[in-house]
Amino acid sequence: MDIPQVLILSAVEGITEFLPISSTAHLILTSHVLAIPSSEFLSTFEISIQLGAIGAVCTVYGNKIFQDRKIFYKALVGFVPTGILGLTLYKGIKGLLADPIVPVIALFGGGVAIIGIEYYFKRTTDRARQTKEQSKTLSLMTYKDSLLIGLIQSVSMIPGVSRSAASIFGGMALKFDRQAAVDFSFMLAIPTMALATGYELLKTGFNYSSYELLLLLIGIIASYITALLAIKWLLRYIKNNNFIWFGVYRIVLSILYYFIFLR
Repeated sequence: MDIPQVLILSAVEGITEFLPISSTAHLILTSHVLAIPSSEFLSTFEISIQLGAIGAVCTVYGNKIFQDRKIFYKALVGFVPTGILGLTLYKGIKGLLADPIVPVIALFGGGVAIIGIEYYFKRTTDRARQTKEQSKTLSLMTYKDSLLIGLIQSVSMIPGVSRSAASIFGGMALKFDRQAAVDFSFMLAIPTMALATGYELLKTGFNYSSYELLLLLIGIIASYITALLAIKWLLRYIKNNNFIWFGVYRIVLSILYYFIFLR
């Protein structure tokens, strides 16, 4: 890997990590397009640059977490299902990361699912307005709610299934409003990505050259900057929009990628 490739991958990570389009899928496909050879370092790099995205979440949500530590404790509880399943299925998940057809299929299926789920929520929201039923805010979240959202999030271990989409729609399925679901998704990302990155680094034993450490540092900084911009944009976007166009984007990308690069 060289520095331009590092900057491209890091920008892809930062932009896509919190959007419902799967950062893992985009990193796999981008690596394939850039013809970066599959290696242990590439796999570790793609996971480790999540530290930059974590830093961006802490920058945006640090005050909220400090003022209401219970919500962070609930995020820790929400991580439990993903943590258990991740440790159990670690080798199988790593194997899926090497095959670009897996994220392509997941991108397409996830895009169809997002469109269908959004239309479902639109109907239920319209009915709720007619009956004057109120959606729940983040302050009403229980530990049971956080555990259920975490369980739904664990589906995102399949490359191409968006972690943010799974956790956001999981929260909305439990009657939380979109803003609350997005906020909790960001907070749930902190333990999920931090512990996944830490585990990956421990597995590799920090066995890196000075040049590889430099690439990791550059990647983390670049992903932090782009993730910060993406988070602020998404928080503005959800005020008046749903995720249907993200679903359309996933479908179009998967079809184009398949016919251009995999046929």
